[in-house]
Amino acid sequence: MGSKILVIGATGYVGNYIVEASVKAGHPTFALVRDATPSDPAKAQLIDSFKNLGVTVLVGDLNDHESLVNAIKQVDVVISTVGRDLVLDQHKIIAAIQEAGNVTRFFPSEFGNDPDHVHAVDPAKTAYANKATIRRAVEAAGIPYTFVASMFFARHVLPNLAQPGAKAPPRDKAIIFGDGTPKAVINTEEDVASYTIKAADDPRTLNKVLYIKPAQNIYSFNEIVSLWEKKIGQTLERIYMPEEVALKKIAGAPPPLNMKLSLGHSGFIKGDHTNFEIDPAVGVEASELYPDFKYTTVDEFLNQYV
Repeated sequence: MGSKILVIGATGYVGNYIVEASVKAGHPTFALVRDATPSDPAKAQLIDSFKNLGVTVLVGDLNDHESLVNAIKQVDVVISTVGRDLVLDQHKIIAAIQEAGNVTRFFPSEFGNDPDHVHAVDPAKTAYANKATIRRAVEAAGIPYTFVASMFFARHVLPNLAQPGAKAPPRDKAIIFGDGTPKAVINTEEDVASYTIKAADDPRTLNKVLYIKPAQNIYSFNEIVSLWEKKIGQTLERIYMPEEVALKKIAGAPPPLNMKLSLGHSGFIKGDHTNFEIDPAVGVEASELYPDFKYTTVDEFLNQYV
């Protein structure tokens, strides 16, 4: 039996994938929720599905120190998947982990670019700075950690080929960030969760960044459009959005569009997923550590939209 894993933020976007992956891998799995019977029917359904999987649902809150310490004392590994607005509140998780004194690994909520390697503009810039602040706090506290740099989530980019506001991939023309040449990395949410759980007990990922950059999921914007054209047997008109135009759009866009655009700018224009080499003293790459794991490729994922 693997280590006992607590997921904080279990009913959020990333959290529910992590919970499922943990159960699937045979870990005794605990989910911290603010309310065991939420009025939101979707969240209530999710909590019921956790219970059906055999997950232990614990009630607790980032603002209730005692509830955090009590939950953490029951497990070995803590995985935080709290949303962007709560990233800095993870100082409270750090304090609770220090008091509990039993945690073998902490994964703070990252699941995107490596915040120590970004050339982003706001609002993404501030979001990454907050994640970097938490990294430094975890390191300073001497808590054993793994930081997960999973780059783009497939469902955030591929269902509409990153076309702002579009509900489906384009059939006539595609707007391309920048000149379309920097390489980005796109992984399914399920695979990010599976790699994260694999890393939980792995000594090779202790106090390291886990980069999820499998070779078949590294694409430039131009290459994604070409792959899509091949699948639909059509040639799209390509409209290039120079960086200065992208920056104006980001500055003028309301939330959450400004965040989406600024993340796109970082990944597709600045190339922040691939513009640095992984330093072996600092990080490891997931598909190299777990070569037998069959990840879903961008190519395979796009087939459902043809």
